[in-house]
Amino acid sequence: MGILTRIGLGPRGETRSVDNHTEGSTGWFDRLMSGSSLSTSGVNVNVDSAMTVPAVFAAVTFLAGTMAALPLHVYKKKNGGSERVSGTLTDLLGKAANDETTAFDFRNYMFVQILTEGRGLAYIERNAAGNPVNLFPLSAAATAVKIDINLHKTYHYTPPGTRRTVVYEAADVIDVPFLLKADQRTHVSPVKKNAEAIGLSISAMQYGAKVFNNGGMPPLIMQGAFKTVETADRASADLTKAAAKAYKEGRQALAIPMGYEVKPLGFNPSEMQLVELQRWCVEQVARIYSLPPTFLQDLSSGVKSSGEQEDLRLVKHTLGRWIRQVEQELNLKLIGRGRKANYIKFNVDGLLRGDYKTRSEGNAKSISTGQLTPNEARALDDRPGLPGGDELYIQGANMPLKNQKDAKVGSETPKEDKGTGGDPNE
Repeated sequence: MGILTRIGLGPRGETRSVDNHTEGSTGWFDRLMSGSSLSTSGVNVNVDSAMTVPAVFAAVTFLAGTMAALPLHVYKKKNGGSERVSGTLTDLLGKAANDETTAFDFRNYMFVQILTEGRGLAYIERNAAGNPVNLFPLSAAATAVKIDINLHKTYHYTPPGTRRTVVYEAADVIDVPFLLKADQRTHVSPVKKNAEAIGLSISAMQYGAKVFNNGGMPPLIMQGAFKTVETADRASADLTKAAAKAYKEGRQALAIPMGYEVKPLGFNPSEMQLVELQRWCVEQVARIYSLPPTFLQDLSSGVKSSGEQEDLRLVKHTLGRWIRQVEQELNLKLIGRGRKANYIKFNVDGLLRGDYKTRSEGNAKSISTGQLTPNEARALDDRPGLPGGDELYIQGANMPLKNQKDAKVGSETPKEDKGTGGDPNE
């Protein structure tokens, strides 16, 4: 066992630092290099190479940026409802995670890690009272998660460029995995798990680039009566130079000696359906991240729908799971398991507002039915409140159905009592 050095306090005990060579831990560089997978296409797939695929880059930056830009507030339950509260925790989530990192950059980094490495981690620095005062993002590649015999997790973090491992208690680490494996300790990286699909995308791009760099010609093979291997090699080199010179000079013709024949080796891009293959690769990436292809700028197979419906689909089927997962993790680690008065919640109203006409009609209906005050409706569009706008209103013509029925019965004219006697004409 290495020497434990006290470097900070947490509500469940101290945070520790141990030597990198103890407890069987590995350095950050070794863990980083183990994050590569060799695909069948022969491409080494890791986070850096995967991000060279435009579809992967678009999916990661779009989802990470969207989650980072969503308003995140702290609420307090009051009088059967909730109100937003201010304080250090609100500032950490909405303004600055620490002295060097804005709240947007903090969340954006976390989600880039989730969508590439497969896990987003952050250390919670607390004051003597146990309240959060800073949030520091951690690299997933430089962190190892361990579970002891009592099923308690600890996070062993080796800062890049150092040989010291810092051990954090689970209560002091925000942990949002893309997907956990059966051991509840290690995680699934979407890049590594889908190395074949991503590797195929990289290979298609590289092949297309090589073909166009060669003037649009696929690799060629020359057939003829070559007496020696050396003669064949010289002919191959001469053919390569001639093809390159023809492409450079813009000539369409290429002369070869009589008795020899030049044939393409493999298929040209058209026969390989290279464009269709690249489009299919975009669809594969969209499946990995549960995104409609239209959000990856692929409009070839998109259905006609309004932007409002697209945003609704995005929130419901893609962002919904991330919103719930992050909210529960933040509430557990930043507020506490037993505290019920306060809670943290994303505000997705901005994504669901729709166009101006739909938004205005919705606000008017909410005001007339007593669901929103005029000032609350104005605040949804970041407009200042007005005097008298904090009252709830309801349409005066509305009345309970029971009262409406009684009014009809009471308004009926009583029928004339016609007895047997008297003049029937009276």
